Amino acid sequence: MNMQSLEKLGFNKLLQDQVDSSQMVDFKIARVIAVNKNSFIVSDGEKDIFAELTGKFLFNSDSPLDYPAVGDWVYVQLFDDDSFAVIHELFPRKSLLKRKTPGKKIEYQLIAANVDTALIMQSVDNNFNLRRLERYLVMVYESNIKPIVLLSKCDLVSSDEIKAREAEIHKLIQDIPVVAFSNYNPAEIENVKILLNAGETFCLLGSSGVGKTTLLNNLIHEELYKTQAIREKDGRGRHTTTRRELIVLENGAMVVDNPGMRELGVISNETGLSSIFDEIVELISHCRFTDCSHTHEEDCAILKGIESGLITKERYNNYLKMLKEAAYHEMSYIERRKKDRSFGKFIHSVLKHKKDKQ
Repeated sequence: MNMQSLEKLGFNKLLQDQVDSSQMVDFKIARVIAVNKNSFIVSDGEKDIFAELTGKFLFNSDSPLDYPAVGDWVYVQLFDDDSFAVIHELFPRKSLLKRKTPGKKIEYQLIAANVDTALIMQSVDNNFNLRRLERYLVMVYESNIKPIVLLSKCDLVSSDEIKAREAEIHKLIQDIPVVAFSNYNPAEIENVKILLNAGETFCLLGSSGVGKTTLLNNLIHEELYKTQAIREKDGRGRHTTTRRELIVLENGAMVVDNPGMRELGVISNETGLSSIFDEIVELISHCRFTDCSHTHEEDCAILKGIESGLITKERYNNYLKMLKEAAYHEMSYIERRKKDRSFGKFIHSVLKHKKDKQ
């Protein structure tokens, strides 16, 4: 195992202590740097290698949560002069960034694993949306990942407007770092670079059209990724990035690029919700009635909080919406998993009965 090469990808003492020495007889350690449907690209710090999963891995995977994500550390077996890899097992994850799959299907979609910091991008034009930012923050805090908010396209508005946006964000979370920049201002790009520490993994999150691809091109000093024009009618962009991948920067920091997200469904985010809406959770505990509906009851702390301006009605409604959504999705997910397990047991019993008859 070439430790020096792996260290370039963020392999540290904590990960080294987790290495199963019995696995190292036949396998090597690599990091997943790209995911494209059912195929993967892994790296050992020296070269990128096309990879697939073993049949056993696929058979034992009950959920998308069991599959490798960009940023995962894995045990691989190499073939064909180390040009092809088979993934056998995952390392324990430090963090896992995930969301509900887009659409009606109730399932998890993996975004990235072992992320240290999430860079949540919103542009200061009509893309700026506090309710959407709250959703990103819930997802990030649920994964135990540190958030930083990047405000892009600051060349389009006045300094007073930028300060107003920053103040709105700090009203939600006082101590969250907020960095305003323009992709066309080299000095402001340097302010973003300062945040990206060597050996740490960052994940770029944001809607299409906020300037993630342009920022990434600025960070790597190359036009490796195409950018697309923004639609004038709604300010939205089309997906530039089509797959998730990990890029190593010159200073040794790693950035996971993601396709733009227009739908941020949550499944179970109790930790994230209580972290982002802590003042609402605190107020609820002071309601006179434990079954308070917060609509008309006497001595309702939530109604008093809205009346006094302690919380806004929009923020409280967003909290309620996500709380109900998370509860519904979690219930649906658990029910579906039960059905899947029951069906799996039925198939197993049929195969066993067939085998016994032979």
